Amino acid sequence: MHIIVCVKQVQDWDIPPSSFKIDEATKVVTPPAGVAPVPSQFDTIGVEAAMRLKDNDPDAKVTIMSMGPEGARDVIKHSLAMGADEGLLLTDPLFEDLDWYQVALVLSAAVKKAEDANLVICGRQAVDWDMGVSGSGIAELLDWPALTICKDVQVSDGTLSVERVLMDGYETVEAALPAVVTVSNELGEPRYPKLQQIMQAAKKQVTVWSAADLGLDASQLGADARKLTLERLYVPVSDVECLIMEGDTPEEKAQNLAKALAEAKLI
Repeated sequence: MHIIVCVKQVQDWDIPPSSFKIDEATKVVTPPAGVAPVPSQFDTIGVEAAMRLKDNDPDAKVTIMSMGPEGARDVIKHSLAMGADEGLLLTDPLFEDLDWYQVALVLSAAVKKAEDANLVICGRQAVDWDMGVSGSGIAELLDWPALTICKDVQVSDGTLSVERVLMDGYETVEAALPAVVTVSNELGEPRYPKLQQIMQAAKKQVTVWSAADLGLDASQLGADARKLTLERLYVPVSDVECLIMEGDTPEEKAQNLAKALAEAKLI
């Protein structure tokens, strides 16, 4: 079994939102200076899911794949330190500023080029844009089944079995490999790399593929090929008014509150 885990490098999701600035003219988020990017939270849970499968099947190969600049090697190395076997960095000027469809196109093309991959694991969504469509997009372009928002992933005799998180419970779903899975935080905390694993990760191979290596060009990755148009990027403004209920007793305050709500046609 060859598992590919998609890991995205994002700005540190644990810092205050007020630290970020938005340039509305260019529709770009400006991260705070001096804060290093990190792996997307759900993606490291995806690595954990892959490593649990590898714990049960030591012959399984786990490849960490990330699309981004050269700096994305850091998130690959972090995942390799968790026990993955090799890294794959997709980097090219054409990969900048893609929409969700183009991202899925690049990632699915890389899975095809890997040839022997039969399971792709993604986080349920990236913590920067929160769209949660890359896994399903990859599955659609590969014509593989997609099993989404999973809290448990098992493979036995070429059959994938997952437990999906629903609004009101869970459901167990099976599919034949190859397939794409997205995992959620209900799967559990990702393992923490030990010092020896971190040192070993520094020696593991990271292969680099460009757009040309994947058979893609500007006609597929340029602005004219986007399926999604970003109309505006801005910080929402919320006006909050606080109305203090007057009254000498709790009962009188409650009556005044009920009257105010009725006048506002909320009750």
